[in-house]
Amino acid sequence: MTAATHSTLFPQVPDSADAVLEGLDPEQREVATALHGPVCVLAGAGTGKTRAITHRIAYGVRAGILQPSSVLAVTFTNRAAGEMRGRLRQLGAHGVQARTFHSAALRQLQYFWPKAIGGSLPRLVDRKIQLVADAAAVCRIRLDRGELRDAAAEIEWSKVTQTVPADYALAAAKAGREAPRDPAEIAQLYAAYEDLKRERAVIDFEDVLLLTVAVLQDRHDIAEQVRAQYQHFVVDEYQDVSPLQQRLLELWLGERDNLCVVGDASQTIYSFTGATPDHLLDFRTRHPGATVVKLVRDYRSTPQVVHLANGLLAQARGRAADHRLELVSQRDPGPEPVYAEYTDEPAEAEGAARRIRELLDAGVPAAEIAVLFRTNGQSETYEQALADAGIPYQLRGAERFFDRPEVRKAGIALRGAARFGGNDALLEDAVDLPSQVRAVLSGEGWTPQPPAGSGAVRERWESLAALVNLAQDFSAARPGATLADLVAELDERANAQHAPTVQGVTLASLHSAKGLEWDVVFLVGVAEGMMPITYARTEEQIEEERRLLYVGVTRARERLHVSWALSRSPGGRPNRRPSRFLDGLRPGSGSTAGRGGTSAVGGVERGLPGRTVVGSVAVPRRTQRIPARCRVCGRTLTDAGEMKLMRCEDCPSDMDEGLYERLRSWRAVQARRNGQPAFCVFTDKTLMAIAETVPEEAGELARIPGVGMRKFTRYGADVLAICAGQDPGGEAEGD
Repeated sequence: MTAATHSTLFPQVPDSADAVLEGLDPEQREVATALHGPVCVLAGAGTGKTRAITHRIAYGVRAGILQPSSVLAVTFTNRAAGEMRGRLRQLGAHGVQARTFHSAALRQLQYFWPKAIGGSLPRLVDRKIQLVADAAAVCRIRLDRGELRDAAAEIEWSKVTQTVPADYALAAAKAGREAPRDPAEIAQLYAAYEDLKRERAVIDFEDVLLLTVAVLQDRHDIAEQVRAQYQHFVVDEYQDVSPLQQRLLELWLGERDNLCVVGDASQTIYSFTGATPDHLLDFRTRHPGATVVKLVRDYRSTPQVVHLANGLLAQARGRAADHRLELVSQRDPGPEPVYAEYTDEPAEAEGAARRIRELLDAGVPAAEIAVLFRTNGQSETYEQALADAGIPYQLRGAERFFDRPEVRKAGIALRGAARFGGNDALLEDAVDLPSQVRAVLSGEGWTPQPPAGSGAVRERWESLAALVNLAQDFSAARPGATLADLVAELDERANAQHAPTVQGVTLASLHSAKGLEWDVVFLVGVAEGMMPITYARTEEQIEEERRLLYVGVTRARERLHVSWALSRSPGGRPNRRPSRFLDGLRPGSGSTAGRGGTSAVGGVERGLPGRTVVGSVAVPRRTQRIPARCRVCGRTLTDAGEMKLMRCEDCPSDMDEGLYERLRSWRAVQARRNGQPAFCVFTDKTLMAIAETVPEEAGELARIPGVGMRKFTRYGADVLAICAGQDPGGEAEGD
């Protein structure tokens, strides 16, 4: 098996700490053994990041270096947290906390609320839509269902970016957000919403984070108690953290730096919720001594799929693109991506259903096929097409597996049979565990053959069939296992939200497909107006749409089908065209120049004492995390821009204005030559820092925040020449 291919469903627990490291590739092993100090893992799609970080935790625990109860691993979805807990359990690392940010914060808030505030924690509302509707009524603002949902999203964004109602309009304009109503109305609605919550003594999910931050900031004794509990932190999907989550993480850490973060700026697709990759991209600035490991070996996708994914990012612009990871497939070659054009959307859906039927007839399991689209509104057309073709499907984002009524009832039936099975006539002819499960679940509606058609009846059968299949796999992995053993396994999986596979083609939006993978992926509706979506207008919004398509492409292991329709409905004007993101990548669309030379390669950069050699220049490295302070007034700096200048924005500047203008002119030339925005060469703040420092030697330049090793290697000679009064590559001015 390769380093990150699928393990068996029930693998054997490694018998030693060293056995935990077996099967990891060199970079994954570096992650697993880097147990101290700040660690940043830049992990491309399909490179085994979850494998690397769970083995890191397990190795530390099994080697006795980490105490299980002192480790807190946080991620963004219950599914991801459940998967992490399941993997840690399989590696023998019991007792490690793996939670979402909200779950970890809620647990702490519930525990400390009586001590910090007194009384019991206010009730947590599951959904804020009704509260938003009530607030709108108070404000006499009429909102339809869609506007209510959008207004709720604006309130969520405001809270995770720590924006109060009075500042909403200005903050939204600065962030380039398009409010669903006049910003003043949204601000009024937001204020009324907060008032209603206080009146009704309830809190929402964002309050969980805000209140936990407030308690840890105001009560140092409680903060120290939390820090005494948790000594080591792991954050998955770090490109998706919001400013509020980052603040909570900083309070958990205190002055310590035992932090491992994992992310990929090229998979930042949730900025509309307040997520930002800046914390990931600025990690080395905040932690100069960090070890950085880059994972680029793609074990998921074939070279053909990886080539398309790399091609998408080669055309990208912006800061995230400047840190892209170029994937290298570790799999055998597969088929080329298939591109298809249809007259209208129903024809596109029928075409996808026909191809899926051919795949099913060829033996591809339905659970290994997915249809991915940009918006949930596109789902209905594909549901109808699959139902008409008699193809089972499941909607991603529906009710969690173990919360389904039929699954809960099945669990009760299995538990009863395990306890009283000796007296159950149903089990008289059952000779092994799988046949016992089939016998019990036949009383709940399972049959050897699936029911005809689709809908609720078929969905219930699929859930029960998933339990039958799980029992077969469990029995094969653990001969002699009893019904009681299976019930215990189901209980553990329910606690970890580690659901078995449901047999059916997956229908999902691109956003909800993040973190998942299939053998065959159909990317549908890849046309202008849908990809990128119509309301994406700024360069930042367009680039996020490109990253969203990149996420979709990298969900495919073996086969990828990309399609678009020329019109929305039959007989409509065929005025649509394929997405601009496919220009130069799909056959017959011409060629496009990539951004060669800007992608990162795999490897390790160690933040250790000593010196780093860049070319022939030895650059000193700082060995510990030192708070950045303003060189004028001495104030501690936290803003990334101020940290680059090493002074407060308002403090006096001793910048060489002439040098700054020469650097700007040089940067413009470089940007045109590279075919990228000027800030991708150096930001204005970095040029200002250079013009204030006026470095005379390579070491001085390389130490300026924002220069970095890669940019120093590429531009260092030119910049030093300009600082010395010379033309880049030429003679001194005036000679």
